[in-house]
Amino acid sequence: MQKLGEFKLPHFFNYPPYFTLQPVRDTREKQVQLWKELIIEYCRAQKVFIIGLEEDFPLFSNRAIERSLSHEARVAFLSALVSDGRAEWTDKGHKKCLILWHRIQEWADLIVHFVKENGLEDNVMTVEEIRSGTESRGTELYGIDRSVLMRALKLLEHKGKLVIFKGTSTDDEGVKFSL
Repeated sequence: MQKLGEFKLPHFFNYPPYFTLQPVRDTREKQVQLWKELIIEYCRAQKVFIIGLEEDFPLFSNRAIERSLSHEARVAFLSALVSDGRAEWTDKGHKKCLILWHRIQEWADLIVHFVKENGLEDNVMTVEEIRSGTESRGTELYGIDRSVLMRALKLLEHKGKLVIFKGTSTDDEGVKFSL
């Protein structure tokens, strides 16, 4: 089985037709589903949040079989993720895509679990501590994209589970949990 670093690639990754958009509807639907799952799992494993269509993304080519996804195929697979609510275009030109291997509500749930597990109820933390502090090491929150984290925190704030304190810079924004 082929690997990208430690990430094991599925068998279809070595099958050349999967690098070309398939014309038959049923076959294309299966192809799109497999690529959506692969993109989500790879991004989760590698903690990738942004995919640029114009950039060299490891999944978009397979040197072993000398195949690469066309621009049209890349757009099709990422657009399918957007349609499923698992990704969002970050620009009007649809050149960069934010991958949500967890939906925002799921990230919010992970934050609540993290706070409870670490006994941080009624504590104040900076946003950066949540993203890169010692408590978050080894969790999915470690290295989380800042915009995703802020959206999850704002959702929790809206539900009355925390208060966000604005700092003089983004580095000293604080969060007080009240779970």
